[in-house]
Amino acid sequence: MTNTVGEQRSAGEQRTAGGQPAVDEQRAPSSGAGGTDWRAVAAATAGADRAGAEAGVRLAYRQAGLAEPEQVVWADSPLAGTAAVLLLTGQRATLPDDVAARAARALRAAGIDPDAPRPGRSVREAVRSRPWEAERRRVLTELGPRGWAARWALTSAPLWELTRGLTDRVRAGITTGLAGPDQGRAAGVVIGGNTDAPAPGPDEPQIGQRDGQRSEPQGEQRGVAQETAVRLALASAVLGQHDAAWLAAFDGTEALAGMSAVARAAGWWWPYENVAIISERPRELHRDEAGRLDRGDGPALAYPDGFALYAWRGMPVPADFLAGLGTLDARRIRTEENAELRRVMLEHYGYDRYLSESGAQPVHRDETGVLWRIELEGDEPVVMVEVVNSTPEPDGSSRTYWLRVPPRTRTAREGVAWTFGLSAEAYEPQRQT
Repeated sequence: MTNTVGEQRSAGEQRTAGGQPAVDEQRAPSSGAGGTDWRAVAAATAGADRAGAEAGVRLAYRQAGLAEPEQVVWADSPLAGTAAVLLLTGQRATLPDDVAARAARALRAAGIDPDAPRPGRSVREAVRSRPWEAERRRVLTELGPRGWAARWALTSAPLWELTRGLTDRVRAGITTGLAGPDQGRAAGVVIGGNTDAPAPGPDEPQIGQRDGQRSEPQGEQRGVAQETAVRLALASAVLGQHDAAWLAAFDGTEALAGMSAVARAAGWWWPYENVAIISERPRELHRDEAGRLDRGDGPALAYPDGFALYAWRGMPVPADFLAGLGTLDARRIRTEENAELRRVMLEHYGYDRYLSESGAQPVHRDETGVLWRIELEGDEPVVMVEVVNSTPEPDGSSRTYWLRVPPRTRTAREGVAWTFGLSAEAYEPQRQT
């Protein structure tokens, strides 16, 4: 069963009685001296409180001893924010054309010429890393190692793995989506583009193209350069709402008020000397009971611009694969070559139903699994080994896999050994995974 995190408004989006943002440019609100629901912040799917987020960014700069950024750019997803960073830092050649065009449009909306940007250097170290480390040292000195460990266990630990897993997936999705769109689609990544803005017309300036020339690396070299550039851009991000896990340990700390305000109001953001880029929060987030991305009829994580991740019980799956689950039959499952996708099909279709409709018969079982055989008229039989992963899932369950093996297979051990390129006699695993 999938738990859907519906739209909700976090503490950073609350308004005063007069209808003004609760965070103004002079003062960020108190985080409630321990009253912020950081779990709700991390899972928020409502639109960003843009005024509150921008005020938080300016406060974070001031608290770091920096001048406030001259311009603020809004992006509709972390992927769009990463693309804007790449344009700002002169790396247009690393972006797909349509993504670059949308990023250029966002920069122009903020008054920035994408062909002549002046972002300055990244100030993430000053805005995020140093304040965090200073506060951590202060609390450690004040509470001692055991006291600090107890505070972390009470406030941050329950959220840490949950948010880390999500941010890892978002980073991976952005990297594959921008550096390898084909691989991204196969991994359940849609890079988006369904915005209300029209596509660039023939008279719109084409960024990164001067006098008909563009110098780009080619082939494999280009792929490596793209991935490196994307990873570096991601490394300069502050995670906004997804920093909730560690911010929970410092709720109400004045020195982190700016960062906390942004986290309560928006998604990821990138601080540079002259420009700050802030991204929207997701509009949809679907997870299972174990906290893994999970949805069978659409994206498990989706942003306003269409950037989305598709997953079934934590496993990335292509978007069009999910669309076909409703019309599955036993033959379609049998002919799927990808073992992971076949497992998803079987889970959705039901093992008992599949075996019943396939006419499968168990022909052998031992400590490695169960060997099943399906006789097919006019074709070779389908023989599969049912195995259980010995490494439990986060929720304590164990995944069942169905491995297709050669028709000549006579025992479960022989079938499992074949998947490792071994004979049954040579197959002696120290630990099955």
